[in-house]
Amino acid sequence: MAFSIAQPSIISFTEMANSLSEINQAHAHMLKTGLFHDSYAASRLISFSTMSTSISNPKTLTHASSVFSRILNPSTYLWNTMIRSYANSSNPEESLLLFHQMLYGSFYPDKFTYTFALKACSFLLGIDEGQQIHGQILKTGHDVDCYIQNSLINLYARTGCFDNAYLLLDRMIEKDVISWNAILSAYTERGLMDNARKLFEEMPEKNVESWNFMISGYVGLELVEEARILFDEMPLKDVVSWNAMITGYAHSNRYGQVLKLFEDMQVAKVKPDNYTLVNVLSACAQVGALKQGEWIHAYVDKNGIKIHGYLATALVDMYSKCGCIDKALRVFNDNTKERDISTWNSIIAGLSIHGCGKEAVEKFSEMMDDGCKPNEITFVSVLSACSRSGLLEEGRRIYELMVRVHGLKPSIEHYGCIVDLLGRAGHLEEAVELAETMPLKVESAGVWESLLSACRSHGHVELAEVVAEKILKLNPSDSYSYVQLSNIYAAKERWDDVREVRKKMRLQKVRKEPGGSMIEVDGVVHEFLAGDGLHS
Repeated sequence: MAFSIAQPSIISFTEMANSLSEINQAHAHMLKTGLFHDSYAASRLISFSTMSTSISNPKTLTHASSVFSRILNPSTYLWNTMIRSYANSSNPEESLLLFHQMLYGSFYPDKFTYTFALKACSFLLGIDEGQQIHGQILKTGHDVDCYIQNSLINLYARTGCFDNAYLLLDRMIEKDVISWNAILSAYTERGLMDNARKLFEEMPEKNVESWNFMISGYVGLELVEEARILFDEMPLKDVVSWNAMITGYAHSNRYGQVLKLFEDMQVAKVKPDNYTLVNVLSACAQVGALKQGEWIHAYVDKNGIKIHGYLATALVDMYSKCGCIDKALRVFNDNTKERDISTWNSIIAGLSIHGCGKEAVEKFSEMMDDGCKPNEITFVSVLSACSRSGLLEEGRRIYELMVRVHGLKPSIEHYGCIVDLLGRAGHLEEAVELAETMPLKVESAGVWESLLSACRSHGHVELAEVVAEKILKLNPSDSYSYVQLSNIYAAKERWDDVREVRKKMRLQKVRKEPGGSMIEVDGVVHEFLAGDGLHS
């Protein structure tokens, strides 16, 4: 009775906690008042530490585990709470350790315990552990439970033991669509779409998840047309269905279809989620569809969607690639509290492509001061910015910082940026030396193409001939080296050499790729190719 007054208020506080510090406050209060020894109060503390989506993370789970270990006689409910939480975490093996402790203590698992433990086995692809648990289930008579049967089917299917999965399915008295989906999803995850299609056609009942598994499976194998046929046949679509199809078009670079599908989604009155918005914004960025990108930004603001993480990155990237660096900076600066590495990389890359090298370097320094550790992509973006803006000394300093301070091994992209930087600055001999001594297993024509461009800018004909020959050895059908070399000869009025280069192109059957551009008119993106005559 001593706890009856304090209990409602502190439990209410625990249930409304939005951070680990508030959970710690509740824990401290319970310890101080002795309320922690009340099993109900302790169970609430653990449950809301592990189940609240607003605060759930590895730290809260570790805290919950610490609290759990101090409870003398935890209930089965508490055991299940911890086993389930670890099964859904990045460390599902901890779930099995807890299950083992429970078995060898004076506690009895129920059907939920077995379900959570089998889920951990599925994530770990732990067939041996799963079979041991299956044996325990048979001993305790829980093998007739539908949830456990479905969990076992899922385990055997995910680990590739399809015969066992079908055997369990055949023995089930009451099969449901989840039972069939467990095998179907395993087939699609493994890319076994012929098996998946056969099972899909045989299924006596299908739900929206069944269709989504099939569509995602086809998309994963880049069979977008097959996915679209099923998508169009679906009797009912949810946001996952639309996202799967949008992802398929995005990954196959069919950005126009992404935008068209998003319009159809709006007509169907299906509410997009953050995953949808990020994919569509990426498509807008690729084709320069500014109006549609702005519409999505307005939709985000109107619906009170929080701009952070990948969504913030997608907006910054879209505005940058659509030519609105000021708007990109505005989104970035408004997102001050939850900037992650991808958002920093996006704004630095955006400043780079707009020729704002000095500002990109300043953002890089600001990022370092903010405590965000740069990665390989960060250095590609900032080195590219230095190259485009002729910031030779800054580029050298940042390259040294990457290698000596952050210990990152330069990739072909980093070497390409430095070669381009040196070439643009007129340090052609140093650029050649770096290109020839790159410690990489595979040479890249792109690095030498940057050098060839520098030769053209500085009128260095002899070196251009050497570099062009190097490129053609790496890629004989490359038109870039022929065109650049021809332009270099033309600038020096060496017309015989120009004719000789063009003759070689004809003999090698090398054709220059036609130039192209895109323009957005009234929200519709039009693509132009040189000489196509379609928009005349």
